[in-house]
Amino acid sequence: MNAFHGEYKVPGGKLVVVDLQVQDGRLHDVQVTGDFFLDPEEALEAISASLNGQSAEAGTEQLAAAVRAALPEGAALFGFSPEAVGIAVRRALGVAKTWRDYEWQIVHDTAVSPYLHAALDEVLSQEVAAGRRPPTLRIWEWDSTAVVLGVFQSLRNEVDVEAARRHGATVVRRITGGGAMFIEAGNSITYSLYAPEALVSELSIADSYAFLDDWVLQALKSLGVEAFYKPLNDISSEHGKIGGAAQKRFRSGHTVLHHVTMAYDMDAQKMTEVLRIGREKLSDKGTTSAVKRVDPLRSQTGLPRADIIECMKQTFMQLYGGQMGYITEAEMAAAQELAHSKFATQEWLHKLP
Repeated sequence: MNAFHGEYKVPGGKLVVVDLQVQDGRLHDVQVTGDFFLDPEEALEAISASLNGQSAEAGTEQLAAAVRAALPEGAALFGFSPEAVGIAVRRALGVAKTWRDYEWQIVHDTAVSPYLHAALDEVLSQEVAAGRRPPTLRIWEWDSTAVVLGVFQSLRNEVDVEAARRHGATVVRRITGGGAMFIEAGNSITYSLYAPEALVSELSIADSYAFLDDWVLQALKSLGVEAFYKPLNDISSEHGKIGGAAQKRFRSGHTVLHHVTMAYDMDAQKMTEVLRIGREKLSDKGTTSAVKRVDPLRSQTGLPRADIIECMKQTFMQLYGGQMGYITEAEMAAAQELAHSKFATQEWLHKLP
């Protein structure tokens, strides 16, 4: 029998390690270990025993169900879950993918327009889906002030168009859900991940948000920012919200687009003039003032924006590998055409008036 070894680091939690063998298509001699916390201690033996005899083709949910059923009444798991054990098993068997299973490219090109950024997200996602581009991390640079609407948002409900015009902000609708963002060139840090869906196929959509941004939290913590994920899609610290994430799944190409905007030196007063942030939306954030909702990274790190971005890139490469790359001429041409024919049109912007 061959020995298999798998590891899964829970975002914001602990490491789960599984060693096992396979005999006649069934798991055998399973051992679960890690730096997690578990009470009572004897529950660990029950977890390992529950996996013996399970099919080597069992999915994460089936494995998690077996673990959960075997736990003694009142057992408490800290820093991990039955699902985390299932993912570690699947990784041991080489079924669940990890970041290191892919050759990543990091792109950090010159500033472009808000319309072109929105188009690049769609084009590069499709290029990864088609296999013409490797999985990619792209750092954005903005050439102007912008208001970026979520795909499901109403323009008139979210944006004071006259105020946006007064502040020179381009209003554009993106292809992902989530809330509207106010962006000023040089005052925000935005990035996109274009990844194979297999990277997050073992996770729920909610869990995939924290998983895909875990490297950023590690980068921020190395800079002294005690960042954490606030479900569903906020990156926060004890001082307030830092940024938010959004996703789109391209089912036809089995690709996920995940992007994040974090505030570096946000003019919160200007943001509240442009965005129609209602009291109802603020009520579940535990604050009565939109100005207090965003705490810029500049105040928490004391570092230039470029230094924070460099730390992010270096952290990503240290954890997951990858090398610097660029957007090809063909990709840029396709994005420029899409920006003109879709994202810069009034029809797209007023999709939901």
